[in-house]
Amino acid sequence: MAKPTFVGGVHPYGGKELTMDKPIKPVLPKGDLVYPLSQHIGAPAKPVVAVGDSVLTGQMIAEAGGFVSAPIYATVSGKVKAIEPRRLATGGMCQSIIIENDGKYDAVEMKPSKPYEEMSAQDKIEAVRNAGIVGMGGAGFPTAVKFAPKEPEKIEYVIANCAECEPYLTSDYRRMIEDPEQLIGGLKIAVSIFPNARGILAVEDNKPEAIAKLE
Repeated sequence: MAKPTFVGGVHPYGGKELTMDKPIKPVLPKGDLVYPLSQHIGAPAKPVVAVGDSVLTGQMIAEAGGFVSAPIYATVSGKVKAIEPRRLATGGMCQSIIIENDGKYDAVEMKPSKPYEEMSAQDKIEAVRNAGIVGMGGAGFPTAVKFAPKEPEKIEYVIANCAECEPYLTSDYRRMIEDPEQLIGGLKIAVSIFPNARGILAVEDNKPEAIAKLE
């Protein structure tokens, strides 16, 4: 079957073979951590901690600042060292929370949630909002906003974008290889928010190993 395409364009060297077979490893950062309050498109998050406060891994340190916004959680335990403007990789300044990492990684106690089958669509959207989940495409668009269209019954498909067509990047690929059940489970939850939707895993045909894991 012929595939639609276009004339021209550039096909750069992929470079994926450099990391595609390397498993994902957890990172335990050292030293101070800087949490910009604008890690997403929309309104900046608002701090819910103050300088001198002790924080735990997984604790909310900033709440969503509006409908199009997202909360931010600590990834280390320690003390809030400062709340001040810091320069971003883009060159601009952004109000940020600085946490002095104590290296202990003491975590908040996680409470189990109800099975998603027992939750209403609104409860699922609120769970996504409270988790601070945002898109990874660059803009950091809050996922809960995407899940709240005015007419959810008109949504026909929920597409999980597994293409990862960018050169060198293989983190999505490794996630498909290592955690296919989580990926499929997440898509099922997303689809269940919309009464008439079907789910699609869109994987590029240059990832046969990932496709086999997801089938």
